Amino acid sequence: MEKVFSPKLFSVLKKGYSKKMFQTDLMSGIIVGIVALPLAIAFAVASGVTPDKGLVTAIVAGFLISFLGGSRVQIGGPTGAFIVVVAGIVHQYGMSGLLISTVLAGIMLVIFGLLKFGSVIKFIPHPLVVGFTSGIALTIFTTQIKDGFGLSISGELPSDFIGKWGAYFANFSSINWTAFAITLATIVISLFFKKISQKIPGSFVAIVITTIVVSVFDLDVTTIGSVFGEIPSSFSIDFPEIELAGISNYIQPAITIALLGAIESLLSAVVADGMIGGNHRSNTELIAQGIANIASPIFGGIPATGAIARTATNVKNGGRTPVAGIVHAITLLLIMLFFGKYAKLIPMSCLAGVLMVVSYNMSEWRSFVSITKGSKYDTVILIVTFLLTVLVDLTIAIEVGMVMACLLFMQRMSKQCEILTVTEGTDPLENYSFLPKGIDVYEISGPFFFGAAKKYRETLRGLANAHRVKVLVIRMRHVPFMDSTGVNNFGAVIDEIHAVNVKIVLSGVNESVRSELERSGLADKLDKLNICSNFDIAKVRAVEVLNEINGNEFSK
Repeated sequence: MEKVFSPKLFSVLKKGYSKKMFQTDLMSGIIVGIVALPLAIAFAVASGVTPDKGLVTAIVAGFLISFLGGSRVQIGGPTGAFIVVVAGIVHQYGMSGLLISTVLAGIMLVIFGLLKFGSVIKFIPHPLVVGFTSGIALTIFTTQIKDGFGLSISGELPSDFIGKWGAYFANFSSINWTAFAITLATIVISLFFKKISQKIPGSFVAIVITTIVVSVFDLDVTTIGSVFGEIPSSFSIDFPEIELAGISNYIQPAITIALLGAIESLLSAVVADGMIGGNHRSNTELIAQGIANIASPIFGGIPATGAIARTATNVKNGGRTPVAGIVHAITLLLIMLFFGKYAKLIPMSCLAGVLMVVSYNMSEWRSFVSITKGSKYDTVILIVTFLLTVLVDLTIAIEVGMVMACLLFMQRMSKQCEILTVTEGTDPLENYSFLPKGIDVYEISGPFFFGAAKKYRETLRGLANAHRVKVLVIRMRHVPFMDSTGVNNFGAVIDEIHAVNVKIVLSGVNESVRSELERSGLADKLDKLNICSNFDIAKVRAVEVLNEINGNEFSK
Protein backbone atom coordinates (compact mmCIF):
# COMPACT_ATOMS: atom_id res chain seq x y z
CA MET A 1 0.00 0.00 0.00
CA GLU A 2 1.38 3.40 -1.05
CA LYS A 3 2.37 5.78 1.74
CA VAL A 4 0.54 9.09 1.91
CA PHE A 5 3.85 10.99 1.83
CA SER A 6 6.78 9.42 0.03
CA PRO A 7 8.93 11.88 -1.99
CA LYS A 8 10.27 10.54 -5.27
CA LEU A 9 13.71 12.07 -4.67
CA PHE A 10 14.38 9.82 -1.69
CA SER A 11 13.18 6.76 -3.63
CA VAL A 12 15.49 7.63 -6.53
CA LEU A 13 18.51 8.12 -4.28
CA LYS A 14 17.76 4.91 -2.41
CA LYS A 15 17.78 2.90 -5.65
CA GLY A 16 21.08 4.45 -6.70
CA TYR A 17 22.02 7.65 -8.47
CA SER A 18 24.86 7.53 -10.99
CA LYS A 19 27.25 10.22 -12.22
CA LYS A 20 25.75 9.97 -15.71
CA MET A 21 22.26 10.59 -14.34
CA PHE A 22 23.53 13.66 -12.48
CA GLN A 23 25.18 15.08 -15.61
CA THR A 24 21.95 14.69 -17.58
CA ASP A 25 19.85 16.22 -14.78
CA LEU A 26 22.37 19.05 -14.38
CA MET A 27 22.17 20.11 -18.04
CA SER A 28 18.40 19.77 -18.13
CA GLY A 29 18.02 21.76 -14.90
CA ILE A 30 20.17 24.62 -16.20
CA ILE A 31 18.19 24.80 -19.45
CA VAL A 32 14.85 24.73 -17.61
CA GLY A 33 16.14 27.45 -15.27
CA ILE A 34 16.86 29.67 -18.27
CA VAL A 35 13.42 28.86 -19.70
CA ALA A 36 11.79 29.71 -16.36
CA LEU A 37 13.54 33.09 -16.00
CA PRO A 38 11.45 35.17 -18.44
CA LEU A 39 8.28 33.32 -17.52
CA ALA A 40 8.71 33.90 -13.78
CA ILE A 41 9.23 37.62 -14.36
CA ALA A 42 6.37 37.87 -16.87
CA PHE A 43 3.88 35.98 -14.69
CA ALA A 44 4.68 38.19 -11.70
CA VAL A 45 4.31 41.43 -13.67
CA ALA A 46 1.04 40.26 -15.27
CA SER A 47 -0.26 39.33 -11.81
CA GLY A 48 0.22 42.89 -10.58
CA VAL A 49 3.24 42.22 -8.34
CA THR A 50 6.92 43.07 -8.70
CA PRO A 51 9.14 40.89 -10.94
CA ASP A 52 11.32 39.66 -8.07
CA LYS A 53 8.33 37.91 -6.50
CA GLY A 54 8.04 35.68 -9.54
CA LEU A 55 11.73 34.76 -9.29
CA VAL A 56 11.45 34.10 -5.55
CA THR A 57 8.47 31.81 -6.18
CA ALA A 58 10.28 29.86 -8.87
CA ILE A 59 13.31 29.45 -6.59
CA VAL A 60 11.66 28.59 -3.26
CA ALA A 61 8.56 26.75 -4.45
CA GLY A 62 10.41 25.17 -7.38
CA PHE A 63 13.02 23.73 -5.02
CA LEU A 64 10.49 22.36 -2.51
CA ILE A 65 8.21 20.85 -5.16
CA SER A 66 11.14 18.91 -6.63
CA PHE A 67 12.66 18.04 -3.24
CA LEU A 68 9.43 16.78 -1.65
CA GLY A 69 7.17 16.02 -4.63
CA GLY A 70 5.70 12.79 -5.90
CA SER A 71 6.82 13.16 -9.51
CA ARG A 72 10.26 12.38 -10.92
CA VAL A 73 10.29 15.29 -13.36
CA GLN A 74 7.77 17.90 -12.16
CA ILE A 75 8.96 21.51 -12.37
CA GLY A 76 7.14 23.91 -10.07
CA GLY A 77 6.80 27.66 -9.94
CA PRO A 78 4.46 30.51 -10.87
CA THR A 79 2.21 29.68 -13.83
CA GLY A 80 -0.07 31.48 -16.25
CA ALA A 81 -3.11 29.82 -14.70
CA PHE A 82 -2.60 31.86 -11.51
CA ILE A 83 -2.31 35.26 -13.20
CA VAL A 84 -6.03 35.98 -13.17
CA VAL A 85 -6.48 34.70 -9.62
CA VAL A 86 -3.47 36.54 -8.17
CA ALA A 87 -4.33 39.80 -9.93
CA GLY A 88 -7.88 39.63 -8.58
CA ILE A 89 -6.75 38.96 -5.00
CA VAL A 90 -4.14 41.73 -5.09
CA HIS A 91 -6.73 44.16 -6.46
CA GLN A 92 -9.25 43.31 -3.74
CA TYR A 93 -7.13 42.47 -0.69
CA GLY A 94 -3.68 43.87 -1.44
CA MET A 95 -0.34 42.06 -1.25
CA SER A 96 -0.82 41.04 2.38
CA GLY A 97 -4.16 39.44 1.46
CA LEU A 98 -2.45 37.46 -1.30
CA LEU A 99 0.23 36.17 1.06
CA ILE A 100 -2.35 35.09 3.64
CA SER A 101 -4.52 33.44 0.97
CA THR A 102 -1.51 31.56 -0.39
CA VAL A 103 -0.50 30.25 3.05
CA LEU A 104 -4.08 29.08 3.70
CA ALA A 105 -4.15 27.44 0.26
CA GLY A 106 -0.92 25.64 1.10
CA ILE A 107 -2.44 24.30 4.32
CA MET A 108 -5.50 23.12 2.35
CA LEU A 109 -3.28 21.34 -0.18
CA VAL A 110 -1.46 19.51 2.61
CA ILE A 111 -4.82 18.45 4.04
CA PHE A 112 -5.96 17.30 0.57
CA GLY A 113 -2.89 15.08 0.38
CA LEU A 114 -3.24 13.68 3.89
CA LEU A 115 -6.89 12.85 3.19
CA LYS A 116 -5.80 11.10 -0.03
CA PHE A 117 -7.74 13.42 -2.32
CA GLY A 118 -5.12 13.00 -5.04
CA SER A 119 -7.14 10.40 -6.93
CA VAL A 120 -10.42 12.30 -6.46
CA ILE A 121 -9.18 15.47 -8.17
CA LYS A 122 -8.38 13.42 -11.28
CA PHE A 123 -12.11 12.98 -11.84
CA ILE A 124 -12.66 16.66 -12.65
CA PRO A 125 -14.21 16.65 -16.16
CA HIS A 126 -11.93 17.43 -19.09
CA PRO A 127 -14.35 19.98 -20.66
CA LEU A 128 -14.33 21.95 -17.40
CA VAL A 129 -10.50 22.02 -17.31
CA VAL A 130 -10.29 23.06 -20.97
CA GLY A 131 -13.03 25.66 -20.40
CA PHE A 132 -11.34 27.53 -17.57
CA THR A 133 -7.86 27.07 -19.05
CA SER A 134 -8.97 28.60 -22.35
CA GLY A 135 -10.77 31.36 -20.44
CA ILE A 136 -7.60 32.13 -18.48
CA ALA A 137 -5.61 32.20 -21.73
CA LEU A 138 -7.96 34.77 -23.28
CA THR A 139 -7.89 36.83 -20.08
CA ILE A 140 -4.06 36.82 -20.02
CA PHE A 141 -3.97 37.91 -23.67
CA THR A 142 -6.41 40.72 -22.88
CA THR A 143 -4.29 42.01 -19.97
CA GLN A 144 -1.27 42.35 -22.27
CA ILE A 145 -2.84 44.57 -24.94
CA LYS A 146 -1.91 47.81 -23.17
CA ASP A 147 1.81 46.98 -22.87
CA GLY A 148 1.88 45.09 -26.17
CA PHE A 149 0.68 48.14 -28.11
CA GLY A 150 2.27 50.68 -25.76
CA LEU A 151 -1.09 52.38 -25.18
CA SER A 152 -1.29 55.48 -23.00
CA ILE A 153 -4.36 55.08 -20.80
CA SER A 154 -4.96 57.61 -18.08
CA GLY A 155 -6.33 56.35 -14.80
CA GLU A 156 -6.69 52.76 -13.65
CA LEU A 157 -7.50 50.14 -16.28
CA PRO A 158 -10.94 48.53 -15.73
CA SER A 159 -10.73 45.13 -14.06
CA ASP A 160 -13.47 43.44 -16.12
CA PHE A 161 -12.98 41.92 -19.57
CA ILE A 162 -15.43 44.12 -21.49
CA GLY A 163 -14.27 47.26 -19.68
CA LYS A 164 -10.66 46.56 -20.64
CA TRP A 165 -11.46 46.21 -24.32
CA GLY A 166 -13.58 49.37 -24.17
CA ALA A 167 -10.59 51.27 -22.78
CA TYR A 168 -8.28 49.80 -25.43
CA PHE A 169 -10.50 50.86 -28.32
CA ALA A 170 -11.04 54.30 -26.81
CA ASN A 171 -7.28 54.88 -26.53
CA PHE A 172 -6.00 52.99 -29.56
CA SER A 173 -4.86 56.24 -31.20
CA SER A 174 -2.13 56.47 -28.54
CA ILE A 175 -0.35 53.37 -29.85
CA ASN A 176 3.43 53.34 -29.49
CA TRP A 177 4.67 51.77 -32.71
CA THR A 178 8.10 51.06 -31.26
CA ALA A 179 6.56 49.06 -28.41
CA PHE A 180 4.31 47.26 -30.90
CA ALA A 181 7.33 46.37 -33.06
CA ILE A 182 9.12 44.94 -29.99
CA THR A 183 6.03 42.87 -29.15
CA LEU A 184 5.88 41.47 -32.69
CA ALA A 185 9.61 40.74 -32.69
CA THR A 186 9.29 38.92 -29.35
CA ILE A 187 6.43 36.77 -30.65
CA VAL A 188 8.30 35.89 -33.85
CA ILE A 189 11.53 35.01 -32.02
CA SER A 190 9.68 33.00 -29.34
CA LEU A 191 7.81 30.96 -31.92
CA PHE A 192 10.50 30.36 -34.52
CA PHE A 193 13.83 30.31 -32.65
CA LYS A 194 13.26 26.64 -31.82
CA LYS A 195 14.04 25.90 -35.49
CA ILE A 196 17.55 27.20 -34.80
CA SER A 197 18.01 25.64 -31.35
CA GLN A 198 15.92 23.31 -29.21
CA LYS A 199 18.08 23.93 -26.16
CA ILE A 200 17.86 27.71 -25.75
CA PRO A 201 14.29 29.03 -25.34
CA GLY A 202 13.11 31.62 -27.84
CA SER A 203 11.56 33.76 -25.09
CA PHE A 204 14.95 34.09 -23.39
CA VAL A 205 16.63 35.06 -26.66
CA ALA A 206 13.85 37.59 -27.36
CA ILE A 207 14.35 39.23 -23.96
CA VAL A 208 18.13 39.47 -24.41
CA ILE A 209 17.90 40.92 -27.93
CA THR A 210 15.11 43.43 -27.27
CA THR A 211 16.67 44.57 -23.99
CA ILE A 212 20.01 45.24 -25.68
CA VAL A 213 18.35 47.07 -28.59
CA VAL A 214 16.25 49.26 -26.29
CA SER A 215 19.26 50.09 -24.09
CA VAL A 216 21.72 50.80 -26.91
CA PHE A 217 19.35 52.94 -28.97
CA ASP A 218 17.56 54.44 -25.94
CA LEU A 219 14.14 53.66 -27.41
CA ASP A 220 11.08 55.37 -25.97
CA VAL A 221 9.30 52.41 -24.39
CA THR A 222 8.43 51.49 -20.82
CA THR A 223 10.68 49.00 -19.05
CA ILE A 224 10.46 47.01 -15.84
CA GLY A 225 12.64 49.67 -14.19
CA SER A 226 10.43 52.58 -15.26
CA VAL A 227 7.35 50.82 -13.88
CA PHE A 228 8.66 48.93 -10.82
CA GLY A 229 12.03 50.52 -10.08
CA GLU A 230 15.09 48.53 -9.01
CA ILE A 231 14.92 44.72 -8.92
CA PRO A 232 16.29 43.33 -5.63
CA SER A 233 19.10 40.82 -6.09
CA SER A 234 18.29 39.10 -2.81
CA PHE A 235 15.30 38.06 -0.74
CA SER A 236 14.55 37.72 2.94
CA ILE A 237 12.13 35.96 5.25
CA ASP A 238 9.02 37.98 6.03
CA PHE A 239 6.13 36.27 7.82
CA PRO A 240 2.77 37.67 6.71
CA GLU A 241 0.72 39.10 9.56
CA ILE A 242 -2.44 37.05 9.95
CA GLU A 243 -5.31 38.54 11.91
CA LEU A 244 -7.64 35.75 12.99
CA ALA A 245 -10.60 38.13 13.09
CA GLY A 246 -10.44 38.69 9.33
CA ILE A 247 -9.32 35.22 8.29
CA SER A 248 -12.73 34.41 6.82
CA ASN A 249 -12.18 37.01 4.09
CA TYR A 250 -9.43 34.88 2.61
CA ILE A 251 -11.11 31.47 2.67
CA GLN A 252 -12.68 31.75 -0.79
CA PRO A 253 -9.53 32.98 -2.59
CA ALA A 254 -7.52 30.34 -0.71
CA ILE A 255 -9.88 27.60 -1.93
CA THR A 256 -9.50 28.89 -5.50
CA ILE A 257 -5.70 28.81 -5.25
CA ALA A 258 -5.74 25.35 -3.66
CA LEU A 259 -8.11 23.81 -6.22
CA LEU A 260 -6.35 25.38 -9.18
CA GLY A 261 -2.96 24.40 -7.81
CA ALA A 262 -4.09 20.82 -7.22
CA ILE A 263 -5.63 20.48 -10.68
CA GLU A 264 -2.68 22.04 -12.52
CA SER A 265 -0.01 20.11 -10.60
CA LEU A 266 -1.67 16.71 -10.99
CA LEU A 267 -2.50 17.40 -14.63
CA SER A 268 1.15 18.27 -15.23
CA ALA A 269 2.28 15.14 -13.37
CA VAL A 270 -0.04 12.95 -15.48
CA VAL A 271 1.32 14.50 -18.70
CA ALA A 272 4.87 13.89 -17.44
CA ASP A 273 4.04 10.24 -16.63
CA GLY A 274 2.97 9.75 -20.22
CA MET A 275 6.24 11.21 -21.48
CA ILE A 276 8.56 9.10 -19.32
CA GLY A 277 6.39 6.03 -18.76
CA GLY A 278 6.31 6.56 -15.01
CA ASN A 279 3.78 6.88 -12.20
CA HIS A 280 3.62 9.86 -9.90
CA ARG A 281 2.41 9.76 -6.29
CA SER A 282 -0.55 12.10 -6.31
CA ASN A 283 -1.00 12.53 -2.56
CA THR A 284 2.71 13.15 -2.02
CA GLU A 285 2.58 15.70 -4.82
CA LEU A 286 -0.32 17.56 -3.17
CA ILE A 287 1.50 17.68 0.17
CA ALA A 288 4.65 19.00 -1.52
CA GLN A 289 2.63 21.63 -3.38
CA GLY A 290 1.07 22.63 -0.07
CA ILE A 291 4.41 22.99 1.71
CA ALA A 292 5.76 25.01 -1.25
CA ASN A 293 2.80 27.40 -1.10
CA ILE A 294 3.20 27.82 2.65
CA ALA A 295 6.89 28.64 2.25
CA SER A 296 6.68 30.85 -0.86
CA PRO A 297 4.84 33.80 0.81
CA ILE A 298 7.24 33.69 3.76
CA PHE A 299 10.01 34.66 1.32
CA GLY A 300 7.79 37.16 -0.48
CA GLY A 301 6.61 34.84 -3.25
CA ILE A 302 3.23 34.15 -4.84
CA PRO A 303 1.23 30.92 -5.46
CA ALA A 304 2.98 28.10 -7.29
CA THR A 305 2.05 24.82 -8.89
CA GLY A 306 3.34 22.30 -11.41
CA ALA A 307 4.18 23.93 -14.74
CA ILE A 308 3.33 21.73 -17.73
CA ALA A 309 5.50 23.57 -20.28
CA ARG A 310 8.60 23.66 -18.05
CA THR A 311 8.05 20.04 -16.99
CA ALA A 312 7.84 19.01 -20.65
CA THR A 313 11.04 20.98 -21.37
CA ASN A 314 12.74 19.13 -18.53
CA VAL A 315 11.73 15.74 -19.95
CA LYS A 316 12.74 16.65 -23.52
CA ASN A 317 16.19 17.73 -22.32
CA GLY A 318 16.82 14.47 -20.49
CA GLY A 319 15.77 15.25 -16.92
CA ARG A 320 14.63 12.05 -15.23
CA THR A 321 14.86 12.69 -11.49
CA PRO A 322 13.88 15.48 -9.08
CA VAL A 323 17.53 16.59 -9.06
CA ALA A 324 16.87 18.39 -12.37
CA GLY A 325 14.14 20.46 -10.71
CA ILE A 326 16.43 21.31 -7.81
CA VAL A 327 19.17 22.42 -10.25
CA HIS A 328 16.56 24.58 -12.05
CA ALA A 329 15.83 26.40 -8.75
CA ILE A 330 19.54 26.86 -7.97
CA THR A 331 20.14 28.20 -11.51
CA LEU A 332 17.44 30.83 -11.02
CA LEU A 333 18.89 31.73 -7.61
CA LEU A 334 22.35 32.36 -9.13
CA ILE A 335 20.84 34.41 -11.97
CA MET A 336 18.88 36.51 -9.47
CA LEU A 337 21.90 37.09 -7.23
CA PHE A 338 24.35 38.04 -9.98
CA PHE A 339 22.27 39.28 -12.90
CA GLY A 340 18.97 40.36 -11.30
CA LYS A 341 19.92 44.05 -11.45
CA TYR A 342 19.82 43.93 -15.24
CA ALA A 343 16.21 42.72 -15.29
CA LYS A 344 15.02 46.33 -14.86
CA LEU A 345 16.10 47.02 -18.46
CA ILE A 346 13.64 44.50 -19.95
CA PRO A 347 10.94 46.27 -22.05
CA MET A 348 7.37 45.76 -20.85
CA SER A 349 6.29 45.20 -24.47
CA CYS A 350 8.72 42.27 -24.66
CA LEU A 351 7.12 40.67 -21.58
CA ALA A 352 3.72 41.29 -23.20
CA GLY A 353 4.90 39.38 -26.28
CA VAL A 354 6.13 36.49 -24.12
CA LEU A 355 2.77 36.30 -22.33
CA MET A 356 0.83 36.46 -25.60
CA VAL A 357 2.72 33.36 -26.73
CA VAL A 358 2.03 31.74 -23.36
CA SER A 359 -1.69 32.52 -23.67
CA TYR A 360 -1.76 30.98 -27.15
CA ASN A 361 -0.08 27.81 -25.89
CA MET A 362 -2.48 27.70 -22.91
CA SER A 363 -5.60 28.19 -25.02
CA GLU A 364 -5.92 24.53 -26.02
CA TRP A 365 -8.00 25.68 -28.96
CA ARG A 366 -7.70 22.31 -30.69
CA SER A 367 -9.18 20.55 -27.66
CA PHE A 368 -11.78 23.31 -27.42
CA VAL A 369 -12.93 22.79 -31.01
CA SER A 370 -12.81 19.00 -30.64
CA ILE A 371 -15.09 19.05 -27.57
CA THR A 372 -17.67 21.26 -29.33
CA LYS A 373 -17.95 18.61 -32.05
CA GLY A 374 -18.81 15.92 -29.51
CA SER A 375 -21.43 15.51 -26.81
CA LYS A 376 -23.80 18.42 -26.25
CA TYR A 377 -23.40 17.91 -22.49
CA ASP A 378 -19.63 18.40 -22.69
CA THR A 379 -20.11 21.40 -24.97
CA VAL A 380 -22.43 23.09 -22.47
CA ILE A 381 -19.94 22.59 -19.61
CA LEU A 382 -17.09 23.87 -21.80
CA ILE A 383 -18.86 27.02 -23.03
CA VAL A 384 -20.39 27.98 -19.67
CA THR A 385 -17.08 27.51 -17.81
CA PHE A 386 -15.21 29.45 -20.50
CA LEU A 387 -17.63 32.40 -20.48
CA LEU A 388 -17.82 32.58 -16.68
CA THR A 389 -14.01 32.55 -16.44
CA VAL A 390 -13.70 35.40 -18.93
CA LEU A 391 -16.70 37.53 -17.97
CA VAL A 392 -17.24 36.84 -14.27
CA ASP A 393 -14.71 35.05 -12.08
CA LEU A 394 -12.60 31.89 -12.14
CA THR A 395 -13.89 30.73 -8.74
CA ILE A 396 -17.49 30.98 -9.85
CA ALA A 397 -16.61 29.32 -13.16
CA ILE A 398 -15.15 26.26 -11.42
CA GLU A 399 -18.00 26.04 -8.90
CA VAL A 400 -20.74 26.37 -11.52
CA GLY A 401 -18.87 24.08 -13.92
CA MET A 402 -18.56 21.34 -11.30
CA VAL A 403 -22.23 21.58 -10.32
CA MET A 404 -23.31 21.51 -13.97
CA ALA A 405 -21.01 18.56 -14.70
CA CYS A 406 -22.52 16.60 -11.80
CA LEU A 407 -26.12 17.43 -12.76
CA LEU A 408 -25.59 16.63 -16.44
CA PHE A 409 -23.80 13.41 -15.56
CA MET A 410 -26.72 12.34 -13.35
CA GLN A 411 -29.16 13.19 -16.11
CA ARG A 412 -27.18 11.09 -18.58
CA MET A 413 -26.92 8.23 -16.08
CA SER A 414 -30.66 8.32 -15.39
CA LYS A 415 -31.35 8.01 -19.12
CA GLN A 416 -29.24 4.85 -19.17
CA CYS A 417 -31.29 3.33 -16.34
CA GLU A 418 -34.11 1.15 -17.65
CA ILE A 419 -36.62 -1.46 -16.57
CA LEU A 420 -36.99 -4.03 -19.32
CA THR A 421 -39.68 -6.67 -19.82
CA VAL A 422 -38.00 -10.06 -20.08
CA THR A 423 -39.78 -12.33 -22.58
CA GLU A 424 -39.00 -15.59 -24.28
CA GLY A 425 -36.24 -15.10 -26.82
CA THR A 426 -34.85 -11.81 -25.51
CA ASP A 427 -32.05 -13.61 -23.69
CA PRO A 428 -30.91 -16.80 -25.47
CA LEU A 429 -28.94 -17.88 -22.41
CA GLU A 430 -32.03 -18.10 -20.22
CA ASN A 431 -35.17 -20.24 -20.41
CA TYR A 432 -38.40 -18.56 -19.34
CA SER A 433 -40.83 -20.99 -20.95
CA PHE A 434 -41.38 -23.14 -17.88
CA LEU A 435 -42.46 -20.22 -15.69
CA PRO A 436 -46.17 -20.59 -14.95
CA LYS A 437 -48.79 -17.93 -15.52
CA GLY A 438 -48.80 -15.36 -12.75
CA ILE A 439 -45.04 -14.77 -12.78
CA ASP A 440 -43.57 -11.86 -14.72
CA VAL A 441 -39.86 -11.16 -15.08
CA TYR A 442 -38.39 -7.68 -15.42
CA GLU A 443 -34.82 -6.43 -15.41
CA ILE A 444 -33.37 -3.24 -13.96
CA SER A 445 -30.35 -1.95 -15.85
CA GLY A 446 -28.21 0.73 -14.20
CA PRO A 447 -27.48 2.01 -10.70
CA PHE A 448 -30.43 2.48 -8.36
CA PHE A 449 -29.39 6.01 -7.33
CA PHE A 450 -31.26 9.22 -6.57
CA GLY A 451 -31.13 10.40 -10.19
CA ALA A 452 -33.12 7.37 -11.36
CA ALA A 453 -34.95 6.32 -8.18
CA LYS A 454 -38.19 8.14 -9.02
CA LYS A 455 -38.20 6.70 -12.53
CA TYR A 456 -37.77 3.16 -11.18
CA ARG A 457 -40.48 3.69 -8.57
CA GLU A 458 -43.08 4.91 -11.06
CA THR A 459 -42.29 2.15 -13.56
CA LEU A 460 -42.39 -0.68 -11.02
CA ARG A 461 -45.63 0.60 -9.50
CA GLY A 462 -47.16 0.76 -12.98
CA LEU A 463 -46.09 -2.80 -13.75
CA ALA A 464 -47.73 -4.19 -10.65
CA ASN A 465 -51.00 -2.34 -11.32
CA ALA A 466 -51.16 -2.89 -15.08
CA HIS A 467 -50.71 -6.65 -15.08
CA ARG A 468 -52.50 -9.29 -13.08
CA VAL A 469 -49.39 -10.92 -11.77
CA LYS A 470 -48.88 -12.60 -8.43
CA VAL A 471 -45.08 -12.74 -8.39
CA LEU A 472 -42.78 -10.08 -9.81
CA VAL A 473 -39.22 -11.30 -10.45
CA ILE A 474 -36.83 -8.35 -10.70
CA ARG A 475 -33.41 -9.15 -12.13
CA MET A 476 -30.74 -6.84 -10.69
CA ARG A 477 -27.53 -8.29 -12.14
CA HIS A 478 -26.80 -4.91 -13.81
CA VAL A 479 -27.42 -2.83 -10.68
CA PRO A 480 -23.96 -2.04 -9.23
CA PHE A 481 -25.21 -0.12 -6.18
CA MET A 482 -28.15 1.53 -4.42
CA ASP A 483 -27.91 4.85 -2.60
CA SER A 484 -30.13 6.03 0.28
CA THR A 485 -32.65 7.68 -2.06
CA GLY A 486 -32.84 4.51 -4.12
CA VAL A 487 -33.39 2.44 -0.98
CA ASN A 488 -36.09 4.82 0.23
CA ASN A 489 -37.96 4.74 -3.08
CA PHE A 490 -37.59 0.97 -3.39
CA GLY A 491 -39.06 0.59 0.09
CA ALA A 492 -42.10 2.62 -0.99
CA VAL A 493 -42.42 0.46 -4.13
CA ILE A 494 -42.34 -2.73 -2.05
CA ASP A 495 -45.16 -1.42 0.17
CA GLU A 496 -47.26 -0.39 -2.84
CA ILE A 497 -46.73 -3.70 -4.64
CA HIS A 498 -47.43 -5.76 -1.52
CA ALA A 499 -50.61 -3.72 -1.03
CA VAL A 500 -52.03 -5.14 -4.28
CA ASN A 501 -51.07 -8.70 -3.18
CA VAL A 502 -48.04 -9.06 -5.44
CA LYS A 503 -44.85 -10.63 -4.10
CA ILE A 504 -41.33 -9.58 -5.17
CA VAL A 505 -38.39 -11.89 -5.82
CA LEU A 506 -35.00 -10.30 -6.53
CA SER A 507 -32.40 -11.96 -8.72
CA GLY A 508 -28.69 -11.31 -9.25
CA VAL A 509 -28.30 -9.15 -6.16
CA ASN A 510 -24.62 -8.36 -5.51
CA GLU A 511 -23.07 -7.97 -2.06
CA SER A 512 -23.17 -4.16 -2.15
CA VAL A 513 -26.89 -4.02 -2.93
CA ARG A 514 -27.68 -6.83 -0.47
CA SER A 515 -25.90 -5.03 2.36
CA GLU A 516 -27.93 -1.85 1.65
CA LEU A 517 -31.17 -3.87 1.71
CA GLU A 518 -30.23 -5.52 5.00
CA ARG A 519 -29.03 -2.30 6.61
CA SER A 520 -32.26 -0.50 5.73
CA GLY A 521 -34.54 -3.35 6.82
CA LEU A 522 -35.87 -3.95 3.30
CA ALA A 523 -34.42 -7.47 3.31
CA ASP A 524 -36.81 -8.43 6.12
CA LYS A 525 -39.71 -6.68 4.41
CA LEU A 526 -39.04 -8.67 1.22
CA ASP A 527 -38.18 -11.90 3.10
CA LYS A 528 -34.49 -12.75 2.83
CA LEU A 529 -35.36 -15.96 0.97
CA ASN A 530 -36.68 -13.75 -1.86
CA ILE A 531 -33.30 -12.11 -2.36
CA CYS A 532 -31.42 -14.45 -4.69
CA SER A 533 -27.85 -14.30 -5.94
CA ASN A 534 -28.66 -15.68 -9.42
CA PHE A 535 -31.60 -16.26 -11.75
CA ASP A 536 -31.70 -20.05 -11.43
CA ILE A 537 -32.37 -19.75 -7.69
CA ALA A 538 -34.83 -16.89 -8.29
CA LYS A 539 -36.91 -18.97 -10.77
CA VAL A 540 -37.29 -21.79 -8.29
CA ARG A 541 -38.11 -19.37 -5.48
CA ALA A 542 -40.70 -17.52 -7.63
CA VAL A 543 -42.56 -20.80 -8.32
CA GLU A 544 -42.52 -21.63 -4.61
CA VAL A 545 -43.96 -18.20 -3.74
CA LEU A 546 -46.63 -18.56 -6.44
CA ASN A 547 -47.63 -21.99 -5.09
CA GLU A 548 -47.88 -20.55 -1.58
CA ILE A 549 -50.14 -17.76 -2.84
CA ASN A 550 -52.32 -20.16 -4.82
CA GLY A 551 -52.49 -22.53 -1.86
CA ASN A 552 -53.61 -19.76 0.44
CA GLU A 553 -56.25 -18.62 -2.07
CA PHE A 554 -57.51 -22.22 -2.49
CA SER A 555 -57.78 -22.67 1.27
CA LYS A 556 -59.97 -19.60 1.47
